[in-house]
Amino acid sequence: MSAEEKSLNFIEHIIEEDLTNGLPNNKLRFRFPPEPNGYLHVGHASAICLNFGLGLKYNAPVNLRFDDTNPAKEEQEYVDAIKKDVQWLGYEWAEERYASDYFQELYDWAVEFIKKGVAYVDSQSSEEMAKQKGTPTQPGTDSPYRNRSVQENLELFEGMKNGDFAEGTHILRAKIDMKSNNMLMRDPIMYRILHEHHHRTGDKWCIYPMYDWAHGESDYLEQVSHSLCTLEFLPHRELYDWFLDQVYDSTKVRPKQREFARRNLSHTVVSKRKLLQLVNEGHVTGWDDPRMSTISGMRRRGYPPMAIRNFADTIGIAKRTNLIDVSLLEFCVREELNKTAPRVMAVLDPVKLVITNYPAGKEEWLEAENNPEDESAGSREIPFSGELYIEREDFMENANNKYFRLTLGKEVRLKNAYIIKGESVVKDADGNITEIHCTYDADSRSGSGSEASMRKIKGTIHWVSIPHAIKAEVRIYDRLFSHEAPDADKEVDFKSYINPNSLEVITGYLEPGLKSAEAGERYQFQRLGYFCVDPDSNAERLVFNKTVGLRDTWAKLENKE
Repeated sequence: MSAEEKSLNFIEHIIEEDLTNGLPNNKLRFRFPPEPNGYLHVGHASAICLNFGLGLKYNAPVNLRFDDTNPAKEEQEYVDAIKKDVQWLGYEWAEERYASDYFQELYDWAVEFIKKGVAYVDSQSSEEMAKQKGTPTQPGTDSPYRNRSVQENLELFEGMKNGDFAEGTHILRAKIDMKSNNMLMRDPIMYRILHEHHHRTGDKWCIYPMYDWAHGESDYLEQVSHSLCTLEFLPHRELYDWFLDQVYDSTKVRPKQREFARRNLSHTVVSKRKLLQLVNEGHVTGWDDPRMSTISGMRRRGYPPMAIRNFADTIGIAKRTNLIDVSLLEFCVREELNKTAPRVMAVLDPVKLVITNYPAGKEEWLEAENNPEDESAGSREIPFSGELYIEREDFMENANNKYFRLTLGKEVRLKNAYIIKGESVVKDADGNITEIHCTYDADSRSGSGSEASMRKIKGTIHWVSIPHAIKAEVRIYDRLFSHEAPDADKEVDFKSYINPNSLEVITGYLEPGLKSAEAGERYQFQRLGYFCVDPDSNAERLVFNKTVGLRDTWAKLENKE
């Protein structure tokens, strides 16, 4: 077996086997079929990357098909958001389709099912139906309406379509096997009555197809070769194939359903119902809150699309569900941003630094690299003066020999600038340090080539010039949940694990070149982490979101515990 064959995942093995067995390469077609009843999350991102990734690998078309068969929960807002997410991830679909495109074909097929005696209208209540369906260990019993005449079924079904009946009075069921070991094969529902306005078809339809009926037939109508879904649909495969058997024409491609495992992400929830709960109850600001596991939330937080694609590629696909540590996703984000994000200087917990021997009123513009990982990124000029902000944690009045930042009597380098030496501090009435006084070596400017500039100093700290600094609102995000699997225990409300410290809003001071930064732009605040301009930013108020730190601090915290 070649190295390339060994690297194939099990889905690719299935495709390769089908090609070997005679499926023409030009008949390969995939699809991503979301329901537009919420915003896509990180789990959907993996499915998107899988289907569109296969399309790229095999040069095959991939459809974006909206499973819009439940008008009570679906909205155009979600359709638009899903399209934006797929495009943002860098993928293009061959055709934009909707299950509602096929409502007429599905209805016509259902009529044929009735005529063939493989579908009937059932008029039992949902409670009665549940009783006669049996249990996994007990066979079901036939509905009293199972042997209605073809004519009566046709008349009732047409009346359902025309809106003659109230919701819940009738359903259309496939006539399969009430004794099947697979509960889904016990005369499953094909249509239910819903008097709801549909976002695309309006009020034309009063009946809507169930997922199992619409999905496989939509695949067939689109000539999808491989219908890939998550493991919970494995029991549905038998029904998927049964429905196809009733309509299949051997001159066409027969879709093949295959299943892969969900890859759950730690410290998150991905249930649309639970995500909606977080939004509606105000635990987050919306679907795109940067703490959410939604694609729109990750985009707003500053995650690059390529990082999400790399993450999906790294975890791959499997046949067994498992929990992926969110730190792996953060690693992929960090790795991508390290290559692409411009470096800038910002101070988020400032203390004033006064260089006492720096000429009064003097200012300089010093050169700084934009990204040492990218030679083409060039450099910029940043202002320097005798009064600076540095991070409070970068100074310690009484420090031991292992402390290599600023302290009294010792030297440290200001990044891209000069070597300074701590001399004294000014404190307020409560003993808090309000100013640090230091002196600088005027010959030690970085890059000047002087002997002093070459001196080896163990510590380097960042800074911003106070007269030039611009203020920004900085939102420091942490994981939304303190538990790695907040919804694993069904007896415990997942919201009880919400991290009360998942958001801290502070004022930061930034180098002035960031004044024109635009929403979505990503930067590395040197020595602090990666940050992204939030859409809330405007000319009067600059807002940054913390995307991810420079290292995994959670791992350290968890190891301590």
